[in-house]
Amino acid sequence: MKIAHVCLSCFYIDGYAYQENELVRQHVLDGHDVTVIASTENFGADRRLTYVEPSTYMGKDGAKVIRLPYRTFLGEKLMRKLRLHPGVMELLKEIDPEVILFHGLCGYELRTVAKYKRLKPSVRLYADSHEDQNNSARTFVSKYLLHKLYYGSIIRSCRKSFDKILCVSIETMDFVHETYGVPRSELEFFPLGGRIFDDGEYTMRRERGRSVAGVETGQIMLLQSGKMGPRKKLLESLRAFSRMPGEHLRFVLAGSFDDSIKAEAEALVASDPRIRFLGWKASEELSDLLCAADVYVQPGTQSATMQMSLCARCPVVLDDVPSHVPFMDGNGWLLKSTDDLITVFRDIADRPAELQTMSKASLAIASRLLDYRSLAARILK
Repeated sequence: MKIAHVCLSCFYIDGYAYQENELVRQHVLDGHDVTVIASTENFGADRRLTYVEPSTYMGKDGAKVIRLPYRTFLGEKLMRKLRLHPGVMELLKEIDPEVILFHGLCGYELRTVAKYKRLKPSVRLYADSHEDQNNSARTFVSKYLLHKLYYGSIIRSCRKSFDKILCVSIETMDFVHETYGVPRSELEFFPLGGRIFDDGEYTMRRERGRSVAGVETGQIMLLQSGKMGPRKKLLESLRAFSRMPGEHLRFVLAGSFDDSIKAEAEALVASDPRIRFLGWKASEELSDLLCAADVYVQPGTQSATMQMSLCARCPVVLDDVPSHVPFMDGNGWLLKSTDDLITVFRDIADRPAELQTMSKASLAIASRLLDYRSLAARILK
């Protein structure tokens, strides 16, 4: 089957573990003919947003990648915000896909793929959305001019062409309905997922990850990861952990510190020998650490790594927000506030045997909702 993943409203970064990568990779593994149409938006060596030259090449996820330039008639800077690209229709006609997944609702080229669907009604056309009130439309100009007026008018003009709009969270479904006026009947819950390993590979990765983290048999490993700024509540986690006695506890950090918290975070790490900062880890190394962890800690804003942690059988500590509710069923703790962290950490320290039961519950949730093999198959039906 010919599948086109259109990443013109979001970045596509080769070899990472974002949803775009995982779905592309899975479709390739399943034997489909996959093409990625992407913008030039990318990450640099410092993992900061940058722009690369337009090009065509075989990507690290196994699919052909075609990076398109931005239109320039009103200036490239504005075109990057409005997300207009030349040649999209011609490219779709050349690829002749049977299925199109347009990643991200915020972009002009939604109209182009909708027009293509009208020209070729047999094509299955999906769009996904990651937008919610936590990451989008956070200022007056962004909310009313960019999202409600510009993006909203585009979405409303072509939404009937889409077979379904796939939303990665409950809060995303609320945002798309309330901001863009899309009826809830046209929205479908399509969460960010992860890879589920069989027992043998899980055990191998767990042993390898614990060795890298320096965690010994019988010790309880907590893990927090990602690009950690104030909204990730890392400092609150470290302060609460440092107040907890227990030589059998280890708190492992993988990722990077935002400059605004870096000095204090480094001081807290240095003050407690049970805390270990491993720096940034590539996706496979992070998978090893997630399998190694006994608990994944995410007290702040949402992250795709949380779903990956469930696939790695981790009990979780999460902020009590609507989007986390589908992933909680006897497999962890929801925090009303970060003041609850000390109580949760005490539970973890005092009742380690319960972590095994929670681990099995996380695996059951992941198997039902988050396996990328199942998620990739859903858009082909």
